[in-house]
Amino acid sequence: MKLSILFLLPAMGSAFAPTFASSQVSSAARATPQMSLMSNMNNKRTQIISKLRAGAAASSSQMKMSDAAASEGEKKMSLFEMYQKAADVATNMFPVWTVLFTAIALKKPSSFDWFTTDYFTGALAALMLSMGITLTPKDFADVAKEPKSVGVQFTLCYAMMPLLALGLGKAFKLDPALMAGMVLVGSINGGQASNLCTYIAKGNVAMSVLMTTATTIGAIFMTPVICKALLGSVVPVDAAGIAYSTIQVVLAPIALGMTLNKFFPKVVKAILPFAPVVGVVSTCLLVASAVAQVAQPILNAGISLQIPVLLLHLVGGLVGYWLPKISGFGEITSRTMAIETSMKSSAFGFLLAKLHFGDYAARVPSAVSVVWMALTGATLAVIWRGIPVAEGEN
Repeated sequence: MKLSILFLLPAMGSAFAPTFASSQVSSAARATPQMSLMSNMNNKRTQIISKLRAGAAASSSQMKMSDAAASEGEKKMSLFEMYQKAADVATNMFPVWTVLFTAIALKKPSSFDWFTTDYFTGALAALMLSMGITLTPKDFADVAKEPKSVGVQFTLCYAMMPLLALGLGKAFKLDPALMAGMVLVGSINGGQASNLCTYIAKGNVAMSVLMTTATTIGAIFMTPVICKALLGSVVPVDAAGIAYSTIQVVLAPIALGMTLNKFFPKVVKAILPFAPVVGVVSTCLLVASAVAQVAQPILNAGISLQIPVLLLHLVGGLVGYWLPKISGFGEITSRTMAIETSMKSSAFGFLLAKLHFGDYAARVPSAVSVVWMALTGATLAVIWRGIPVAEGEN
């Protein structure tokens, strides 16, 4: 029995051996899909991480580019803002530039010999064009609805100012030739530089242009009549010449500027920040050129003529402001009327005196007026520029 069992053991071992082996194979077979699944998961995780890293890198690059673009934009904006601030400071220093250019013209008149009549006309046209691009037909239509303001300023120009000039001349005991020149300054039309000063003072530019045009055309008959009434002498005036000059240096550039504003608004928007600078430079050159032509008479005039001419423009401006103000006109209209009343076309007065008054001394008040007119108007403009207009004033 024992022997038989011993003989059966090898057979039993061989019988059970395949079963054990097959169980190992089966376990190995079951393990293989699990390992494959884990491998696939690892690969996918690696791919996801790689994509995330690539995305983060791209996002970082885009952010850097965006920051760089923003920084460049800020840089451009800051440069433009710097220009605007510099232009604002330069405009506020308008009286200083006027004095500086006048001093150069008095010290060395030959410095402006290059500024011939053609340049003079071109500078006036540039000044008017720089104002025209700020206007629209609606601005003039709005002014036309209230013609009273233009009528009042016309009266100030041709009634109050001539009488003020006559009174100052008598108060300072000017000799007859200087008296005649003084009255002539008070009897001429408003100057084109008044439109620029109105713009700087935040007045009504359209109204200023209409007032300048009205008094310029009015000079055709008002100036001779006033000079005859107050001086007893007739001052002939070239009516056709005045009309042509008004169209050439006032109306045509204004019309061109308004046309550009209507049909090319983007272009106007781009150049508009440069308008005040162009206006200030043009005015300073105009003043310097006029002063350089009569530098010696201005220097010879003495304080006895400088003070009454200064008072003519200063008092004229103050009356031109407060009289409309207490009469019910708004702040903007009062500022406009003040500057229009104060600033006379002194260069035109000089020309009339040269052509029609026999005594050389009659030209001197107009020459002196060129300086004080520009300086007074520029000072008033800069002062009002810094004083905000209350809402609802106009």
